[in-house]
Amino acid sequence: MKSDVLVLYPTLAPQLAVLDATYTLHRYDLADAAAREAMLDGPGGRCQAIVTNGHAVLTREMIERLPALKLVACSSAGYETIDHDALTERGIRLTNTSEALSDDVADMAMLLLMASRRSLIAAHAYVVSGDWGRKGMFPLQSALKGKRLGIVGMGRIGQAILPRAQAMGLDIAYFSRRERPGLGLPFQPDLLKLAQWADALIVIVAGGAGTKNLISDAVIRALGQQGTLVNVSRGSVVDETALIAALQDGGLGAAALDVFWNEPTPDPALTGLPNVTLFPHHASGTVETRNAMAQLVVDNLAAFYAGRPLLTPVN
Repeated sequence: MKSDVLVLYPTLAPQLAVLDATYTLHRYDLADAAAREAMLDGPGGRCQAIVTNGHAVLTREMIERLPALKLVACSSAGYETIDHDALTERGIRLTNTSEALSDDVADMAMLLLMASRRSLIAAHAYVVSGDWGRKGMFPLQSALKGKRLGIVGMGRIGQAILPRAQAMGLDIAYFSRRERPGLGLPFQPDLLKLAQWADALIVIVAGGAGTKNLISDAVIRALGQQGTLVNVSRGSVVDETALIAALQDGGLGAAALDVFWNEPTPDPALTGLPNVTLFPHHASGTVETRNAMAQLVVDNLAAFYAGRPLLTPVN
């Protein structure tokens, strides 16, 4: 008999087809409110595994109603919508997909940094509008080589950013929950001091309550009038009200953002500013990476049911 699996959020269609052929899927994601309640108290009680991602909520109360649950396979890197503590307390394993998306997110972090520092969006408009022909050469920009880059977060993606930034000739220091001596780079345990030192900050930390507004008004303004803030983590990590104010009054030079407080409808007060470069929370959005992320869900479930070690465990 097929094992029962609860689907809070589906994977991509090819991988979902594999799961459907291998397991009995209970599609919580497709059910209405009443059917969801019945599913948790009915077949959900037989499910040893959940398929989900960082867009779907998995609360302590839901977990308590799933007595057989042993694995939550998350198809995203972020899992702040999942009560990680409740899972760990019960010995329920959690997997995510950070390993699959590190390179694409690191590429996007550098793309956003370069596009912002060299005013790519404004330069594109300058050509399209005909201003180049009418007004002459676009204003000179500032080189990246030799500038100071602070990386906030030194997990897999932060470490993937390193060689890219080093290839650009940037001087690098980092802030993280703990020092990583093997990197051979300056560790700055004081985020405010890192911002004061840096010409640009790339933020790549986990979301959730522990990092909410980590990039505060003080940090933003310490980065300064010529500074650039790049966020490829979660919108909650940056105090967006403070960010908007600093961009408006000149307290911060520019921001390049893949994530926002309100998605998919960011604050017009932010998106209407001339000194922002914006991307629609799509840093990992390539065919290759999204397929790899979905495949990790399939492979982690297969490993779990075969009694093998999980490929990408979080807890």
